[in-house]
Amino acid sequence: MSSPPSFTELLSAVKREVDDELVALWDAALHEHAARGPAVLGPLDAARALCARGGKRLRAALVAVGHQLGGGDGRALAACCAVELLQAYFLIHDDWMDGDRLRRGGPAVHAALETQFASAHLAAAGAVLAGDYTLALATRQLARVQAPEGRWPQLVARFAQMQLDAVIGQKLDVLGDGSNLEEVYRLKTGSYTVLGPLLLGLELCPPRSDDASVRAALEAFALPLGIAFQLRDDLIGAYADPSVTGKPLGGDLRAGKRTLLVNLVLARRGSEAERLLTGVLGNAEASNAEVERALAALEACGARAEVEQRIAGLARQASQALDAGAWSRDARAVLDGLSRAMLERTA
Repeated sequence: MSSPPSFTELLSAVKREVDDELVALWDAALHEHAARGPAVLGPLDAARALCARGGKRLRAALVAVGHQLGGGDGRALAACCAVELLQAYFLIHDDWMDGDRLRRGGPAVHAALETQFASAHLAAAGAVLAGDYTLALATRQLARVQAPEGRWPQLVARFAQMQLDAVIGQKLDVLGDGSNLEEVYRLKTGSYTVLGPLLLGLELCPPRSDDASVRAALEAFALPLGIAFQLRDDLIGAYADPSVTGKPLGGDLRAGKRTLLVNLVLARRGSEAERLLTGVLGNAEASNAEVERALAALEACGARAEVEQRIAGLARQASQALDAGAWSRDARAVLDGLSRAMLERTA
C-alpha cells in the first residue's frame, strides 16, 4: 500500500485544483451578470483577477489535511474553495483599510477600480461590494459541501467562527493600540488561518469517538504554529525581495503597521534604530533608501534576531503538542511537513 502524499505534495495538488475551480466559478459569475453592465462587472472582474493571481492556497490545503485526519480522502474541493474565497474577501477589504495598493503582484481591488470609476471613493465602494460578493460566493460554495449526517450545523458554525475570529483580530489590529499583538495573531492567523481550516476539514468526516481529543490536540498544535507563521510573515514582509512577495519594499513600515519587530525597536528609546524607524514608520513618502537604512538598523540592533527567537520558541511549543498527540505515523508526517512549510518559507 502506497504512503499518503507529503504535505508539500498535497499542497501542490490542492493548489492546482483550487486555482482551476476558482477561475471557473468567477467566469460563471461574470457570465451570470454580463447584462448588468460595467458597474457590476468591473468590481467582480477585479475580484476575479485577485483570485486568478493565485496565492499559496495554504488554507485550502489545511482543509484537506483536516479531512484526512478525520478519516477522509482529502478531496474536499468545495470546502477548499470556500475558505479561499473567504480569504479573498478579507484581502479585498483589508487592502482598502490598510491603504495597500499591491496584492499578489498586481493591483489591490480598490486600486484597480480607481481607473474605471475615476474616484477614490467610488473605487473604495466598489471594492467593499466586491468583497461582499466574494463572501457570498464563499457561502454558496460551502452550501455545496456534502456534509455527513449530523455534521452540517458544526460545519456552518466552524466557518462562521473563522470569520468572527478574523474580524475581531482585524479590529484589534486596525483600531487597537498595538499592545497585544499575539492576541491579534492568535485570532487572525492561529485561529482563522491554521486551526479553523483544519477543524473545518475534520467536520467533513463522519463523527468519531475520538473527535474531542483530536480537536484539542489540533488546537494545542495549531495556535502556536499560527502565531509563529504570522511572525515569519512579518519578517518576510520587511526583508524579502518585493519581486517575490508582490508587495512594495517597506510597505508595512510606510503604512505604520505595528508588528513585533517594530515594537521591539520602539522600546529601544533613544537608539539609532528607533530614530531611523520613526522616520519611515507611517510615512508614505519615505524613500527606498530610508526604508533600507531603517531595516538594516532593525537587524543591527538585534530586533530581527529576537523575532526569530520567538518563532523558534513557538515552533518548539507546536512540536511538543504534536509529540503529545496520539497521531498515526502518517498523520504525524503530514502535520510535521505542514509545520516546516509554514515556518521555513522565504516568501
